[in-house]
Amino acid sequence: MSTVNVSNLNKIFNKGQTNQVDALVDVSLSVEQGEFVSLIGPSGCGKSTLLRLIANLLEPTSGDVVVAGKSAKQARLDQDYGMAFQQAGLFDWRTVSKNIELPLELKGWDKTKREARAKEMLDLVKLPEFSGHFPWQLSGGMQQRVAIARALAAHPPLLLMDEPFGALDEMTREHMQAELLSICAKTGTTVVFVTHSIPEAVYLSNRVVVMSPRPGRITKIVDVKLDGQRNESTRERPEFFAAITSVREALRAGGGHAHAGAGVEDR
Repeated sequence: MSTVNVSNLNKIFNKGQTNQVDALVDVSLSVEQGEFVSLIGPSGCGKSTLLRLIANLLEPTSGDVVVAGKSAKQARLDQDYGMAFQQAGLFDWRTVSKNIELPLELKGWDKTKREARAKEMLDLVKLPEFSGHFPWQLSGGMQQRVAIARALAAHPPLLLMDEPFGALDEMTREHMQAELLSICAKTGTTVVFVTHSIPEAVYLSNRVVVMSPRPGRITKIVDVKLDGQRNESTRERPEFFAAITSVREALRAGGGHAHAGAGVEDR
């Protein structure tokens, strides 16, 4: 069963004006339940736009988006997905636990149930001793773990992530990638993940969706075949480097260029 189904999607900003931008053209993509799919491409190719269309933070010019078997708007209203961005977006005046509880408050959960779930999520992201701390007392990597815990608190079937590790140093970034895979394995969450980093996309994903320069199109979908649990040794395996080469060649063929690490925010 598909968690996300995008059909013939087009997005034009400022349509009919002199500053019209054709952001996405005829994009179709299906993401299966429990799958981890990364979107990669040059800056401005529409990766973040596609993610925001799935989240119903933008409306398509034409085409359809179905999330968890319903319209993107209904899925947003029903809180059928969690979101995590490059900036953790935590509220400094709320403790770590209270930040995680926020989506549960919005859903009307009672205090006891909220507190129990926040504790469960802090255990999951390995930060149980920081429940009473405030975000500004945590490192960047710890803040991102809290943001992921908040996004997953209501156990949504889908997690949408836009460069969530882009601002982190390389060692913290690799640690967070491993943590994310562990969390997804435990929760069965489907993930759509935007990145500029080819190694990150390959390490995390079942499939890597390669997009062209604007107007954004899907030029190739690369299947990543890495058997067994992914860990530090995965990054040294020939299959890992072969998949990186496949994605890099697909980017070049599509008119994009490869990035070794994080890039700037795109539209």
